[in-house]
Amino acid sequence: MLDLAVVGIAQWLPRPGDAPGNLAAALELIAELGQRRCDLILLPELWPSGYSPKSLADDVAGSAEPLDGPRTAALASAAAAAGAWLAAGSVPERDGDDIFNTAMLFARDGELRGVHRKAHLYAPLGEDLIFRAGPQLTVCPTEDFGPLGLPVCFDGDFPETARALRLAGARVVVQASAYEVEAESWWDRLYPARALENGQWWVMSNQCGRTPSGALLGGSQIISPLGHVVSRAAKAHELDGRTEPVLLVSEIALTEELAEADRVNSALWENRREELYRD
Repeated sequence: MLDLAVVGIAQWLPRPGDAPGNLAAALELIAELGQRRCDLILLPELWPSGYSPKSLADDVAGSAEPLDGPRTAALASAAAAAGAWLAAGSVPERDGDDIFNTAMLFARDGELRGVHRKAHLYAPLGEDLIFRAGPQLTVCPTEDFGPLGLPVCFDGDFPETARALRLAGARVVVQASAYEVEAESWWDRLYPARALENGQWWVMSNQCGRTPSGALLGGSQIISPLGHVVSRAAKAHELDGRTEPVLLVSEIALTEELAEADRVNSALWENRREELYRD
């Protein structure tokens, strides 16, 4: 695991229904973060389709591709050119008659290392009518970050997700999100607790701005394993209507903070009585 890592998060408002334009924007932002020597680059949830709830079904259908399609090839090339690990947000993945909300992780050389199909679909905005749910949570082995958790948005809202990822070895979790303004209290309160109670880094990207049928919160954030928000991008209401992309770049002390969490908070995981929680 790296002692120090430069993390870069691209926060912006993709245009609903504009898959080619959104891909061009994503590739440009990846390149810019690569120039800033990021070790890890994050994109938000469903950036190819945008996230406007009323048109989401059509926008997803118009931007869905198989996992081995041209979008994946373009992202692999972008990761290799940037020389960074790329947590490429999530994309609409077509697999036969099904569409999944799928996160991808690329290594520094562009190899696709991890794929996670969102397992918890957000029914209040109709995701369960558009996507098929993934069957499991996902942890990806990496050389620079150890086992890395790869949830998508609503996946991470459940305390069991963070604990399951930790039990699978993940001390670093990267989460792509399209978190709505109405759930701001969840974003602000749940995730520092998840990080602290499991001794994990949580690195979280989010869409930001008003779509034709909803508003996305922004506030992309990096949370230490001590539960501290060490870096955060502006939220939508702090931008006074501005919609240009925001790049959040931060150097974090990966191993030092994990060691400190182990020193002061290890009772939260070492004294857990697993037998009490079995079915």
